[in-house]
Amino acid sequence: MKHVLAILVENKPGALTRVSGLFSRRGFNIENIAVGETVTPGIARMTITVEGSEALIEQVAKQLHKLINVIRVSNLSAEPAVMRELMLIKVRAEIGNRSDIQQIVETFRGKVVDVSPNSMVIEVTGNEEKMEAIKLLLQHYGIMEIVRTGKIALLRGSKVLRDY
Repeated sequence: MKHVLAILVENKPGALTRVSGLFSRRGFNIENIAVGETVTPGIARMTITVEGSEALIEQVAKQLHKLINVIRVSNLSAEPAVMRELMLIKVRAEIGNRSDIQQIVETFRGKVVDVSPNSMVIEVTGNEEKMEAIKLLLQHYGIMEIVRTGKIALLRGSKVLRDY
């Protein structure tokens, strides 16, 4: 089962290395990771997607708590949360098929963010299923390049992760 962990850390050199090293030592593959600042100066938030059983993830969470710089670890998969990722897709786009590509992009509430004589760059945000669906439809035109962020997530409602 996939789990999305939110880890609050002191925003100091080496924090990411220590966290990712723990996953590596335990034989876990990090599927994706996103790191960014929080509203609290000096605190960063890592959102990590990893596959494993509930028991193994709990064990990893306990070990993460022991690391220097780690403030809090939460498994967002166990709670109602809004999860999204961003994908940029560069697709071959000849003059004759641009309107078809544009129609697909609009269906997925995406945006065309760059156009050149032979290609278009498309921006899409959403869940993993949405990303895979638009990718499947655009393969017909020839995908030249794809880049995706890791998942980012916030708890639903007024509940927040605190850094204390």
